[in-house]
Amino acid sequence: MEKYLEIIANAYRGYAQYLWQEITFQYDYKPWWQNYFWALILISAFFLLWEWLRPWRENQPRFRKDFWLDAFYMFFNFFLFSLIVFNALSEVVVNAFNDLLAVFGLSNIVALEIASWPVGLQLLTLFVVRDFVQWWTHRLLHYVPWLWEYHKVHHSVEEMGFAAHLRYHWMETVVYRTIEYIPLAMIGFGIDDFFFVHMFTLAVGHWNHANIRVKLGPLKYIFNHPNMHMWHHAHDLPAERARGVNFGLTLSVWDYIFGTAYIPHSGKSIKLGFPGIKRFPKTFWGQITHGFKRSEEAQAAKKP
Repeated sequence: MEKYLEIIANAYRGYAQYLWQEITFQYDYKPWWQNYFWALILISAFFLLWEWLRPWRENQPRFRKDFWLDAFYMFFNFFLFSLIVFNALSEVVVNAFNDLLAVFGLSNIVALEIASWPVGLQLLTLFVVRDFVQWWTHRLLHYVPWLWEYHKVHHSVEEMGFAAHLRYHWMETVVYRTIEYIPLAMIGFGIDDFFFVHMFTLAVGHWNHANIRVKLGPLKYIFNHPNMHMWHHAHDLPAERARGVNFGLTLSVWDYIFGTAYIPHSGKSIKLGFPGIKRFPKTFWGQITHGFKRSEEAQAAKKP
């Protein structure tokens, strides 16, 4: 137990120091431009200006409904949640998992060694494998009722914009990282710097939610895009697709392969959300604590 308490303490100190170094550029272990904090701000500013200059839905306010709530979610989910609990928790879990492997005489569970591959090919492998695992995880968030309660936070967006990308319940981070861990741990990478993969997926996530529209041509069958993702957030879907459509995060190809792609028309002015959204919490605290008690719908159903 003492070992894990020390891990928690070191994780807090380490992440707090990391965050301060990111904000102030006080680091020498990587190039100055590989800065997650300021990259998030620059990418967000880029899409904000794009939305303002070339909006798809012209009648939507520049600062749409809940824009500032979503802006806070971006920093909370990208940085503050890790500072508060996730980094320490994940360090404990990883060490506990490695201790468990040691009981069976194992030092790792690497099944595919790609350390000798070119760096670009390693990054591409990480990107594709991770996106595929995330596609299935995202689908689980829609199909498993208790996970859907957490995922409702993301679907509580009623006007779409780039910042909606990072409005999600903190439990989603726990779910995604838990499911991702073993598949990625089974691949023996020769690099530990995945900055470009993280920034690319962040940018595409902003793009998917942004109030913009660009025709991709044939690339729409490979990459997700705002027109497609609008339908993922649609309030009203056909009964046979009631649990959701277009589950892709960065790649759309999985939806076309598994038959969940759905774009009946542009979706420019469709209603967003889900049945019961008017009763869903509107505050940050109400949303991040949602899912830990029975939903109002479930309680109402039990009443005589």
